Amino acid sequence: MMDTTQARRGRWAVAMMFAANGFVMGAWAPQIPLLLPRHSISESVLGLLILVLGLGAVGAMLFTGRLIGTYGSVKVLRGFALSASVALPLVVFSPNLWVLAPAMALLGALIGCMDVSMNANAVEVERGLKRAIMSSSHGFWSLGGFVGGSMGAWIVAVWGAQTQAVVVGIASAALIVLAMPFLQGDPAAPAPAADHPAPKSGLFPREAGLWLLGAMALFSMVPEGAVLDWAALYLKQELGSDVFRSGLAFAFFSGAMAVMRFAGDGVRNRFGAVRTLQASGLLAALGLLLAAVAPSDSLAIVAFFITGLGVANMVPIMFSAAGNYPGLPSGVAISIVTMVGYAGILVAPASIGFIAEHIGFRWTYAGLSLLLVLVASLAGSTAGADGEHARPQVSKRPAT
Repeated sequence: MMDTTQARRGRWAVAMMFAANGFVMGAWAPQIPLLLPRHSISESVLGLLILVLGLGAVGAMLFTGRLIGTYGSVKVLRGFALSASVALPLVVFSPNLWVLAPAMALLGALIGCMDVSMNANAVEVERGLKRAIMSSSHGFWSLGGFVGGSMGAWIVAVWGAQTQAVVVGIASAALIVLAMPFLQGDPAAPAPAADHPAPKSGLFPREAGLWLLGAMALFSMVPEGAVLDWAALYLKQELGSDVFRSGLAFAFFSGAMAVMRFAGDGVRNRFGAVRTLQASGLLAALGLLLAAVAPSDSLAIVAFFITGLGVANMVPIMFSAAGNYPGLPSGVAISIVTMVGYAGILVAPASIGFIAEHIGFRWTYAGLSLLLVLVASLAGSTAGADGEHARPQVSKRPAT
């Protein structure tokens, strides 16, 4: 186990990894529409390419836990972080669709694997510090996304997409290299003795409680995706907003999430994961319900801000709970919860759009608020998020 000084260094090192990951993803956002004229493709083809990216991420997440169980979170995080820093240029410089499609799958896979390993490492640092850092780590991801998106858009506008990709690759690699020496984590599992071979492992742990955490993460991410993808259209179509005001819905939601994530660790350290998740889920549900019944766009924007305050700390708590799940290595447990949770981001845009087309956004957001109430009612499942440092350490072998 790491000492407190090591844990403090590791805390800031893993925070920089979260920031680098968010920085790359933020810089990717302004590149997306540029793929249409560059490759002469339609919006539907672009949608399929984005789906390929998401499938690459979710599929690769499944195997990351096994790597962490074998090599430890620090080595795995270093490898995937450095690889992810060069993935965006590979996509931007792809000469045709035959190269672009696998490049996007690779970008998704590397970002997804980095996501799992940095969350696993953050859990290990929490053990060393004996306090929560997960929410603020995700806050650094949001901060990195803001810088990457805003700076990336400016560079694209002034110097072009390819220059932006190169600058982002160099900047993210530099940040990662500076942080790498200070990463701290538990050692990898020792090799099994010859007369006691390691048991055969499977990809999917059988623990029902772990899959429940994954479902809770999914139920938390689907409403988040509903605001990201559809809030602006809701304000424009049903509340008569102009382009500027409709864009404020997600801006206020995202800003509230960033602020609350930096405050979330203090809240959780004081009140515990269970009570924090209960309050967060109910607050987010209230925000979505207010957005559903809002008579004006101004009130809807405020409602989405309230939703962001509630949603901010829900998934970080579940990741901490997964990383501390009894009897399983952190990487294996987090990879499952991350995979199931992010599957919600894949299915949310199309499914929510289909539902809203038939019943309207008001009823859709009202229905999604019930998912958040359900998560709040299941908050007791995350009690392990606070108590892992008190339980015995388990073998770092993948689950059977």
